[in-house]
Parts: sequence; structure tokens; C-alpha cells
Amino acid sequence: MRRRLSFLVAATTSAVVLAFLIPLALLLRNLAEQRATGAAQTLAQTLAGAAVDAVSVEGRDQVSGIISSNRQIGTITVLLPDNSVLGTRTDDPELLRTRNRSQAMTRTIRSGPQAGGRVIYVPAIGPEGTAAAVRVLVPPERLHAGVERATLIICGLAGLSLLGAVIAADQVAKRFVAPILQVAKAADALREGRLETRAPVEGTYEVAALGRALNGLAARIEQLLATERDAVADLSHRLRTPVTALRLDVDGVPDPELAERLRTHIGHLERTVDAVVRDAKRPVRETMAASCDICRVVADRVSFWSALAYDQARVMHLTMPDREVRARLQSGELTDVVDVLLDNVFAHTDDGVEIEVSVSTRLNGSPVLTVEDAGPGLPPGDIVARGSSGAGSTGLGLDIVRRAAMASGGQLELGRSRLGGALVRVTFGPG
Repeated sequence: MRRRLSFLVAATTSAVVLAFLIPLALLLRNLAEQRATGAAQTLAQTLAGAAVDAVSVEGRDQVSGIISSNRQIGTITVLLPDNSVLGTRTDDPELLRTRNRSQAMTRTIRSGPQAGGRVIYVPAIGPEGTAAAVRVLVPPERLHAGVERATLIICGLAGLSLLGAVIAADQVAKRFVAPILQVAKAADALREGRLETRAPVEGTYEVAALGRALNGLAARIEQLLATERDAVADLSHRLRTPVTALRLDVDGVPDPELAERLRTHIGHLERTVDAVVRDAKRPVRETMAASCDICRVVADRVSFWSALAYDQARVMHLTMPDREVRARLQSGELTDVVDVLLDNVFAHTDDGVEIEVSVSTRLNGSPVLTVEDAGPGLPPGDIVARGSSGAGSTGLGLDIVRRAAMASGGQLELGRSRLGGALVRVTFGPG
């Protein structure tokens, strides 16, 4: 905006300056021509009056003296009554015709080396009928003497005026734009998770209103976030009692296989609730500004789960690039994501089902974590409705994964794996 305002003022000032400069330059040119032409006409009339009486040596000397002292005006030719010529000789036939017609004339030269100059013809008739004629040629450089210098001075002053106007406009625009930049800076800080940031309420009425609105939004976000965290914390406390009761009830189930399956589901529920609570309590700023090497975290978690895969006779493949790939989330949060995805596979597929974990990057640099299995796959209803991991799942696990992906600027995709089972692809924002 600052640059546009400066450009607008520069364009407007330039138009105004040109509107005055062009007519002023033409006026200076006309005034110079009129001044030079008037001086030449005055000189020609003076010489004409002296030429009709130049029959004696003294008269001729007088005319010659006038010519010598006014050569700066132009080229002077005087045709005397006896047809002799004083000054610069010329073959211009108009000089003789001027004496014969006794008619003054001013002509502009249209071509030749003196094109653009003026020629003044003035006749003179003496008391005894003697006639003379004077020709004064004003060359173009004499006709416009001083115009170029005056035009350059005016252009310089116009340039200084334009520069001053642009500088003044830039300073005014700077004062106008500075509060807007402060509001934008505050908005960027809020986007990064610094919810305590407040925008300055200053500047024009509209900018101040924008600052107040942004501050109110930040305060409302803080309030909603605090309320959400309190609600999640309260939910975790409420859930722990019935989960503990369920675990105690499972101990009384006579069927060992059923009891073990129930313990597995209860353990999964407890881990999911713990992950939800940790995610809710994580500071917003920490989440927004986080960054980690996705290859290192994924390799560590796959190594951790490989022991269980070995016990269940599963083949687990890991494919990732031999370089660092940064993702825009905390390593602890990424650990939760990988654990949720692998826990879903182990909990909802049979022993011996193959698992593939891969890390790649998109063209824009966004990291991609893909987990595939050769199990029964995801029910279509769960994929459309909640992205659930399968029958018997609460859906909270993949909700955590989705929230982590969206918070980092990515997304969660569910589908069918080329192995025949479920495919979960998580895209994160580049760190």
C-alpha cells in the first residue's frame, strides 16, 4: 500500500507538472522569438533611417558603426540608394524588391542551414526620393537564445518538486501503513500460537477498529481454548473411574480368551484417552512452532513395535529417504501419531498380517507418512463418517491423527492398500 500510494502521488504530480511545464516551455520559446524579432526590427528601422542619408562618407561610416555594434543580433545587410551594400553581402532578391516596393516584411526560413530563422526586411524613403533597404537575418540559435537553459532550469525545479512530493507522500503513507503492519504482525503472532499477543489500537478509525476486533478475537480464542482444555481434563477424570471398573470386571471373566481381548480393548481405550489429554494440554505455541525429523521418529517407533510384530509373526517393512525430512509438529506428537496408527493395525488385524510403513515427500516439500496392512481393510461407513480404524474402534485414535495433521497444515487420507487392507496416509506441513 505504501508503494502504491507513493506511485499514485508521483503519477498525479507528474501529470500536474507536465500540464504546467509544456505550456511554460512553449511560452518561453515564443517570448524568446518575440524578443529577438523585436530587437531585429528595431535595428532594421534604425539602419533604414540612417541609410537614406548615407550619401557622404560620414553617413556611410555611421551606418557601418551601427552594423558593427549590433552583429550579435544577426546578419545585417544594408542596400544604399546608390546600390552599394554595407554589411554582409547577399544574393537575396527580396532585398531589392523590398526597396522597390517600399514594403516591410518578416519571413521565416523553411529550409536550408538557417531553417527556423527569421528575416526582417525594412525599406526607407528619403526626402529627395532616395530609397534604401535593410535586411536582418536572425539565425535559429539567436532566435531561441536562452530558451534551452531556462527550460532545463524549469525541468530541474519540476523534478525537485516531484521528488519532494514523492518523499512527502512516502512519509505520509508510512504513517498510514505502520498501524496496519502492526496489526498484521499481531495476526502472524496469533497464527504462530502466541495468543497473549495484542494489536495496537491506533491509526485511522478503520485500522483502530480492526485492531480492536483482532484483540477481541484473540481473547475469545484464549477463552475457548481454556474451556476446551478444562472440559477434556474433566472428561479424562470421569473416564478413568469406569475404565478402572471395567478392568476389574474383566478380571472376573471366566473365559481367558475373551478376558484377554477385553483387556486389549481397554488398554487401547486408556492409551487413546491419555493421548487426547496430552494433546489438549499441549501449548498452542509449542504446536505451531514445532519441527522434527519425521524419519528419525518413525524409525524409532517402528523399531519399538518390531518386537510385538515378531511375536505375532508379522512382517513389517519400513521405507524412507536417507536424509532428514522435517515436519511441522513436535516429535512427541508425531510419536503419538505413529503409535496410534500401528496400534490400530495390531489391535484390529490378525496375527501374521503384513504391515508397510513409508515416509515420502510431495512436490511442495510436505512430508507424507503412509501405513498399510494386508488385513480386512476399513469399513466404507467408517471411512466416510469418521475415518474410524475398523469395527470395535472408538474412532478417537484417528481423530487424534487428523487433528495433528490439520494443525501442522496437512490432512488425513483413508483408503484401501495395495496389500488389500487399510491405507492411512497422513500429510504434514513442511518444517
